[in-house]
Amino acid sequence: MPDGGFVDRGVTAEPGRIGRRIVRYLPAFVIVVGVIFDSTTPTRFTASPFFCSAALVAAPFFTPLGTLLTGVAALCTDLVLRLIDGTVGTADAITELLTVLTVSVLALGINRVVRLSGERLASARIIAETAQRAVLPRPADRIGGLHIAARYEAAQEGAFIGGDLFAVQDTPHGVRLVVGDVRGKGLEAVETVAVVIGAFREAAEQEGTLEGVAQRLERALTREGTRRDGVDVFEGFTTAVLAEIPHGEAVVRLVNRGHPEPLLTHGDGAVAMLVPGDHALPLGMSELGAWPDRADEEPFPPGATLLFYTDGLSEARNAKGVFYDARERLSGRIFPGPDEMLDALIGDVRVHTGGGNTDDMALLAVSRPAQGQPERRRTMPVVP
Repeated sequence: MPDGGFVDRGVTAEPGRIGRRIVRYLPAFVIVVGVIFDSTTPTRFTASPFFCSAALVAAPFFTPLGTLLTGVAALCTDLVLRLIDGTVGTADAITELLTVLTVSVLALGINRVVRLSGERLASARIIAETAQRAVLPRPADRIGGLHIAARYEAAQEGAFIGGDLFAVQDTPHGVRLVVGDVRGKGLEAVETVAVVIGAFREAAEQEGTLEGVAQRLERALTREGTRRDGVDVFEGFTTAVLAEIPHGEAVVRLVNRGHPEPLLTHGDGAVAMLVPGDHALPLGMSELGAWPDRADEEPFPPGATLLFYTDGLSEARNAKGVFYDARERLSGRIFPGPDEMLDALIGDVRVHTGGGNTDDMALLAVSRPAQGQPERRRTMPVVP
């Protein structure tokens, strides 16, 4: 990873474009190789494997028309070669042409199956994305005078449903938010996400303190655990950090329940980790003991940005097993807004892991604009 700053996300997309370009010309290349092979070898050698493979290569990637034209081109090329060498009427030539024709027809069938599977997969992705947005809606860009940005990055491309969560709500007590990570994957994790966010929405409005919100979430998860059968009754839990930013006060109050510590980036590029004064158990583990929640209060000055994240960011590793250090990577860097910060982080993590992150990642950035600060600041250069 370069030391001078974040890597442009466009760099990671270049291999994909090169791969698509290669696939586009590969069938034609295979046919050309077949012609060269046929022209430079004795008549007893056949180039039919090349002509057959051209249609098969086109089948998964081309349209039905493209696959058909590739098969026709391969068949016609083979026929012309047989006419040139004068063997078109022999049994071997007829067998060769029938083989190319049969494989080309099979390639059309394969193309049809691939396209149907792709359409079903696309439908499944749309349904999954819709469900994800229903359970985990992205917060508005402006809430209570603060600038908000949120991202959800699934570990597997095309997968949208997971156990990471975030929610932001403007309340009479200030802007309150929660970022969490549910143990487990799949639909059970999504159910728990819905429980946590639903309980948070209600408690954020009704509870007078952030500690009270945390206790409401604890009770909601306890009820959810007793409703389920199996291991989740005893081992289900959710790490979470809750925050409260009072209106008109340059502070943030935090209750951390076993979650990665948020980062506070200042207007001059300095970065601080907000470590809780008391380390508490994750939500849903009250059967192991009860400790009273105590909110920590930290300064949140104008021009600063709070970064909340799940362990998909803090535990992202490269090929050498080195964890991604968001605090180090953000230090000394200034972004026009929270959206640009999250986009840079996501691109940087992809480069760090080589695109092979194994866990979902939820990010939430909250910025307090400075007095007179323009809507979009210019990014300051990084000075070594």
